[in-house]
Amino acid sequence: MQLTPTNVEFIFDYIEDLCGIALDDTKGYLIEARLSPLVKQHALKSPMELIEKAKQPSGEAIRKSLVEAMTTRETFFFRDNSPFEALQFKALPELLDVKVKANNRKLRVWSAAASTGQEACSIGMVICEMIPDMHKWDIQILATDISEDALAKARTGIYTKMEVERGLPKQYVSKYFSPVSGGYKITDSIHRLIRFQQLNLLAPFQFPNLFDIIFCRNVAIYFEKKVKIDLFRRMLKLMPQNGTLFVGASESLFDCGPEFRPMQHCKSTFYQPNLLALPPGTIHTASPTITRPPSPGVPLQTPLKASATSFSSRPVK
Repeated sequence: MQLTPTNVEFIFDYIEDLCGIALDDTKGYLIEARLSPLVKQHALKSPMELIEKAKQPSGEAIRKSLVEAMTTRETFFFRDNSPFEALQFKALPELLDVKVKANNRKLRVWSAAASTGQEACSIGMVICEMIPDMHKWDIQILATDISEDALAKARTGIYTKMEVERGLPKQYVSKYFSPVSGGYKITDSIHRLIRFQQLNLLAPFQFPNLFDIIFCRNVAIYFEKKVKIDLFRRMLKLMPQNGTLFVGASESLFDCGPEFRPMQHCKSTFYQPNLLALPPGTIHTASPTITRPPSPGVPLQTPLKASATSFSSRPVK
């Protein structure tokens, strides 16, 4: 079936409504490359029929297939590196110092476009490097993604030899991975910190807690400007006053207005709430109690009394 420009626009509009990915007429080749296999898989006649079926109440399976086909899963451990250096040497030490002084050993992190889990694992490794007495802390990393297939792999914690050795120093491989058939498995000390959950970032957020650190990198670049602005403003409401938001290397939050204060370190820019530009009540001063049940097989840690350790002045391994 030869698609008209109107057909292409119809298909792309639905994909944007479904998962936020904004495509223009220069991306028409994606219909053939990514949707044609789905047309055959679901025994349909054309991409137009595929979309029509997806829009029906009974089209959940097709909608899932569309999301899996259209989402990009390019990721690797410590991708772009500089944001993780800024996390390790600036954002996290300052946050930990504040928490220790407040006798609060609860740390909440959100990897908002986690794909197959490398970003969340990288964050976990940084935390392990910075907190030698992790057993005294209540640490949870929430890793979300729209792709169930990607999350299914992330939950295994198993990666190929190429995936592990791409960007990871040898000392990290030996410290945080164990060899298994076909590759490596992330150590339980990292994996048990992470809870994986399917989430469409276009949907309303319903989290029981605030996040001290949010990574939302290399996903909003596929969204229309107004969708991106709305996404980051909704994330702002999930951060305490000293919370930190990391975005992709090619992204910025200047379009989102003065609510975000840029911070620079290790050749990376991250953002914190700009308290002077925020209406009263927008930012919370403390994290609420976590009420969610633990994930199966993932024990919650019991926070103990904090000590006077200074993280910002402690040398990093």
